Amino acid sequence: MSHPLDALFRPKSVAVIGASSDANRIGGRPVAYSKRAYTGAIVPINPTRSEIQGLTAYASIKDMPGPVDQAIIAVPAKVALQAADECIAKGVKVAVMFSSGFAEIGAEGRAMQEALTHRCAEGGMKLLGPNSLGMFNVGDGLYSTFSSAFDPMWPRAGSIAIVSQSGAFGTYFLALAVERGLGFSHFVATGNEADIDVAECVAWLADDPATRVIMIYLEGCRDGPRLRAALARAAANAKPVIAMKVGVSDTGVAAIASHTGTLAGSDAVFDAVFAENNVYRARSLDELVDVATACAGGVFPKGPRLGVVTPSGGVGILMADAATEMGLELPTLPDAAQEKIRALVPFAGAANPVDTTAQVVNDWSLFTRIMGIVLEDAAVDSVVAFLAHMGQTPGLMDRLKLAFAEIRQRFPDRLFVLCARMPRDMANAFSALGFLVFEDPTRAIAAVSALHRLSAGFATIRPLLKVGGESREKLSGTINEAGAKRLLAAAGIPFAPERVARAREETVAAAEEIGFPIVLKVLSADIAHKSEAGGVALSLRSADEVAAAYDAMMVRVAKHAPGARIAGALVARMIERGIETVIGLKRDPVFGPVVLFGLGGVYVEVLKDVTLRLAPVDRATAIEMIHAIKGYPLLAGARGREPVDLDALADAIVAMSRFGAAHPDITSAEINPFIALPRGGVAVDALILTDGG
Repeated sequence: MSHPLDALFRPKSVAVIGASSDANRIGGRPVAYSKRAYTGAIVPINPTRSEIQGLTAYASIKDMPGPVDQAIIAVPAKVALQAADECIAKGVKVAVMFSSGFAEIGAEGRAMQEALTHRCAEGGMKLLGPNSLGMFNVGDGLYSTFSSAFDPMWPRAGSIAIVSQSGAFGTYFLALAVERGLGFSHFVATGNEADIDVAECVAWLADDPATRVIMIYLEGCRDGPRLRAALARAAANAKPVIAMKVGVSDTGVAAIASHTGTLAGSDAVFDAVFAENNVYRARSLDELVDVATACAGGVFPKGPRLGVVTPSGGVGILMADAATEMGLELPTLPDAAQEKIRALVPFAGAANPVDTTAQVVNDWSLFTRIMGIVLEDAAVDSVVAFLAHMGQTPGLMDRLKLAFAEIRQRFPDRLFVLCARMPRDMANAFSALGFLVFEDPTRAIAAVSALHRLSAGFATIRPLLKVGGESREKLSGTINEAGAKRLLAAAGIPFAPERVARAREETVAAAEEIGFPIVLKVLSADIAHKSEAGGVALSLRSADEVAAAYDAMMVRVAKHAPGARIAGALVARMIERGIETVIGLKRDPVFGPVVLFGLGGVYVEVLKDVTLRLAPVDRATAIEMIHAIKGYPLLAGARGREPVDLDALADAIVAMSRFGAAHPDITSAEINPFIALPRGGVAVDALILTDGG
């Protein structure tokens, strides 16, 4: 069955509306580029020319014979709408619109773009753009783009695809990757995304047999569920996605009165989307290209165990430090292996990193033999060999190539990295043998770490859980703490025993019924953070203390928040042990409900040690969230303390996530703290905010 984007990525015929005889003009470049190798039909459209660049031209797309899969529209915006109408009438399947002057320029352009989008949707024609740099398919030789990036270089065929919301930036990191010798299957710049967006392109590439690695550049997303589904499809097919997402601030995102609202910002939510689908997020162009280079090699280490072989002890220490920082392990070589190495080089440091010393300069075959010992006897998953500038020595690497190739063939499932300065053609030759080649030792280690993370992630990918149906109970307006606790308790979250009291005498009676020690909190839907308003009294151990605390608390609250509606006080059992955590929920405007977990109480704002996932989550994902925070050792029993009940904590996270997924009218919910105990756990505070409150 054909896919709607087949005509974009694999068209059999292309018309160029606004085609030019000048190969350097916007309408001339796609004709000149595609003439080089494209075997499909290229038809120039120009009302004043009968021939363009040696091809028969037509005055209108209506005049050209035969069907058209793809039409490139390279005319000004005001003419582009008419061109789109003519394409629709011709039955064109997809239009690639270079034309600018639409939504990116303001209200008038936005109105034109909306009209264009409506016409294309009604006419059944897919649209890339407007304001798009276009696309290309290297294997088919099709270049539906006006980019000038091909003047100094030309991409070779390979397995990497690029999807970018920015054409200029996308071709910039394309050029960097081409200079590194990488090969490409497709490139597409989505422009204004009036129709086709990054998500739709990623979904197509996830099933494309020519593509093994996908690089994406994102500034934002207008359809969160579609992007999640596309990334999940790539993950299910074990295709690495390396993403650069810019725009980390939350400017323009409405603030909400909970810690979760401030900590679960839009950029953090993108991180959660990437985490659930094993997407590697690059923070720099170097990292983006490095990880794509590593993935294109096609070898992913089975574990974190790394061997380092180097003639420089200092570089070995540098790489060992980097490896430890990046989550890799350097297992000490067995005594027998160390003896074999010292038999070859008596003064070698043979533990791992293996310092061969400069003695190997006189006989570089010793170096490859030592590499073989490390791989044979050390049970490592990857090996990095540092060769300094030996790659610049004429003839040396050519002589070593056979020895390196033999090692590569003996251990086909291991990851091999050469770290050396060498000419590009030599680096390409070693890449063809199955080696990754880097100049910077730290970047080499980072690439190994990235491959390990991706490999481990693919092994634990779980299908996305569907958001549950809406709750029968619609929530709106303000909800006080007692109401929030009632709703969350019904969802399966355990709370400490408590009572609602509306006067001092009721407060004392409730305290005596529950049992001391007691915590007293003001009950008001208008006060989100009670401590700041003086609305909390802790560790009350007698009826007299409770009565005095009630009176003093009401005075403080009235002074701090004179307009707040006071419904009395909550009287609860004081939990005096355990570790305070926070379990929160936020409704993201793009991706929907997001669940948050971290250390709670005063730590949540000070440390901001939290992790997020899209809701709902299952028990396994909740356990991952618990392990992901930096404060996890506190929960696991640091310094001889008894570990907390992780299963009970995970169950509370799952319950909160399902609650949020079932209540689309909730903007934010939070339990802070949820006290994790060695056996079980209890929530002692709750906040729920709705669309109308």
